[in-house]
Amino acid sequence: MREANRIVARILDSMGAEVRPGAPTSRFEEIAQDMCRDFKVRPAFQGYNGFPYALCCSVNEQVVHGFPSERKLAEGDIVSFDMGVVYDGFYGDSARTFPVGRVSEEASRLLEVTERSLMVGLAQAKPGNFLHDVSRAVQECVEDAGFSVVRRFVGHGIGRRLHEKPEVPNFVPKGATALPLKAGMVLAIEPMVCVGGPEVEILEDHWTAVTKDRSLSAHFEHSVAVTANGPEILSLSPA
Repeated sequence: MREANRIVARILDSMGAEVRPGAPTSRFEEIAQDMCRDFKVRPAFQGYNGFPYALCCSVNEQVVHGFPSERKLAEGDIVSFDMGVVYDGFYGDSARTFPVGRVSEEASRLLEVTERSLMVGLAQAKPGNFLHDVSRAVQECVEDAGFSVVRRFVGHGIGRRLHEKPEVPNFVPKGATALPLKAGMVLAIEPMVCVGGPEVEILEDHWTAVTKDRSLSAHFEHSVAVTANGPEILSLSPA
């Protein structure tokens, strides 16, 4: 799983280096496909429940599961890349949101808060804590900043399958059962954060989720191993 996630990080690094105004989002699908071939890995998302692409590419109000297309990025956009691969039977999964050129102060703050909420959440992924310690840390970070957490989509366990138990919400559900975290678990923690309300709707392509109020949304994700020595982030970019 370290190798699967290292490859995902390399792919996201390459995509991020090509984010600029005028770039069609289809270009990032090409990068995903080319690098999967180079690394001899399988794209994790393509064909998953019928999803047609290797990459989830979501722009501005698109929260998750957006399609790469001939749409060209514009100055001031934000674009999220969610990428996964299968290496030797194990899955890697990570997401990042990038600014396109110069973005508004609000957009910049959204990206900063969303990434920070991920980091404070995964810091709680250690033995002796409970799953919703992660959820609480994310939710408090986001809401203290005046933003909202999407509740329709959540993080997940990951391993020999892309989505495994437990689900990892970015908020503390009412009546939630206390689930202890144990060494050996691997979680994909992925805050999806909105400037406006948390409600989403699905477009006619049956995949792309957008904010109902069409406010900006950002998405960051890491796969993290719970170890006796604390959380180990598997999907960090190689040094």
